[in-house]
Amino acid sequence: MPTSTTPSRSLATGGGTARPGGFTLLELLVVLAIASLLLAIAPVAFQRMKESADYRGTIRTMVADLAGARLEATSTGRDVAFSVDLGQRRYGIAGRAAHALPDSLQVRTTVAEPELGPRIARIRFYPEGHATGGSIDVVRGSGAGTRLRTDWLDGRVSLEPLLP
Repeated sequence: MPTSTTPSRSLATGGGTARPGGFTLLELLVVLAIASLLLAIAPVAFQRMKESADYRGTIRTMVADLAGARLEATSTGRDVAFSVDLGQRRYGIAGRAAHALPDSLQVRTTVAEPELGPRIARIRFYPEGHATGGSIDVVRGSGAGTRLRTDWLDGRVSLEPLLP
């Protein structure tokens, strides 16, 4: 039987030879343009995601610490203070390790005058369950945020949205 060394022709492609594998210059340029666009958008999206995570984490930690201070006061029978140091941008239960406030957030406080020191605001919880009361506003760069309000009568913490 005779064998042929010439390339076979495909009837499906009109009798021409098969196209060699690879990408055209146009296809490569489109892929590079899409990749460049994604790389340009990624840092902005990452920054927004980080700011959002910092905000949610700060709110969650503050609520947990306020509730923890109230629980500790009622269970140990002694006063427990939650402090916000506006100068050093830290907050937490007095006598424990403080949490740092992220740079992207602003904090405003409203507390009873005896609990207001130089750049430090405190909400004090008492063994009977009540507190000095007050509020802590955690505000994002957009002006929106959350107010953590502590009731003076029963020491409970509630959340209220702050609109820009």
